[in-house]
Amino acid sequence: MKALLWVLLVAAVAVNVSHSFVFDGAQRIAVGVGTGAVSLASAAALFLLRSKRAKA
Repeated sequence: MKALLWVLLVAAVAVNVSHSFVFDGAQRIAVGVGTGAVSLASAAALFLLRSKRAKA
């Protein structure tokens, strides 16, 4: 599960960084919003699934 979330996060960030060179106009906005949402959701899920460490 975590591996899939990491792959999604990295792919979404990569597309978000490079989409301005490929798309234009409304497509750029749609791709930016979509990849931004995937990035935020993946990061939030990874944060919630992190392993809890016992304090010494």
